[in-house]
Amino acid sequence: MRSYNGLPPASATLALFVAALTLLSCAGFGHAAQDEAPVQLELERTIALPNVAGRIDHLAVDVPHQRLFVAELGNGSVDAVDLSSGETRRIGGLKEPQGLAYLPDRNELVVASAGDGTVRFFDAGSLALRGSVALGDDADNVRVDPKTGQVVVGYGAGALAIIDPARPTVVRTIELGAHPEGFQIDSEGRKAFVNVPDAHKIAVGDLDSGRVLASWRAAHVANFPMALDQSAGIVGIVYRIPARLVALEGASGTAKADLATCDDADDLFFDAKRRRIYVSCGSGAIDVFEQSGGKYVASAHIETRSGARTSLFVPALDRLFVAARAGSSGEGAALLVYRPAP
Repeated sequence: MRSYNGLPPASATLALFVAALTLLSCAGFGHAAQDEAPVQLELERTIALPNVAGRIDHLAVDVPHQRLFVAELGNGSVDAVDLSSGETRRIGGLKEPQGLAYLPDRNELVVASAGDGTVRFFDAGSLALRGSVALGDDADNVRVDPKTGQVVVGYGAGALAIIDPARPTVVRTIELGAHPEGFQIDSEGRKAFVNVPDAHKIAVGDLDSGRVLASWRAAHVANFPMALDQSAGIVGIVYRIPARLVALEGASGTAKADLATCDDADDLFFDAKRRRIYVSCGSGAIDVFEQSGGKYVASAHIETRSGARTSLFVPALDRLFVAARAGSSGEGAALLVYRPAP
């Protein structure tokens, strides 16, 4: 194109501008294309968590009584949130509460605290203490064995403690060699799949014998959150360095997908109804992935709040709860309640 003193003629400039807009629209980058994109998570409501400062860790739910429990690690407390009214009641005086679980048959709340290595059992209605077990160091994630009702807790320098809540006492341990982070229980095979980031591995433990059945090498660094797709036999893991979502075959540990995701993830969940995966990240986002043609495909990136990395997807309520810590700009701690769509 010819120019005068290095500048294109005005008519040519206008033509280029119009052509560029046309190309962007055809490529799906225009406003109309964005407006037509399906909304996969809608922010339905925000529930305030009054007088909560610092890091928030895991969540647990009591579906029959419509209660959500929030481990407020930095606050030394656990809040019981009435999902109908939004009102909260509190258990205070805890030392870095991390893992939570609800036992429906006993109407009990299990709280694992890192600061003193204690697992406490509370009446979920009155919030009165019923019993405790001292594990000694860094009691962390909590899961419930759906077949036996036993409570499984990751703790210390490397073990899972299997606790009978009726006594309560430790009945068995699975030694792992380094501190366990996120783990899940396969209700069909009686196995525990465990992220052991300091050992750069994923361990597979037998809950009945207490033996480690397999050890798979971690694909990346800092494998913290984990979820299971029971129907497909898939173990989902998110790494923080780099931020990657990896899907493994539960039978062999073979990788089926390795995809980029948001930074500082702390939870992920499979939405079996919609064949989706939700990843919540401290960078202030939820990433959504869908199964398409036998593969996982990134389908949405939803902005939340900085530091809101902990979440809980509850299929029975069809809601994703995201815990947002108090912000430096004056925003109070809150639960962000998302409704999946369609």
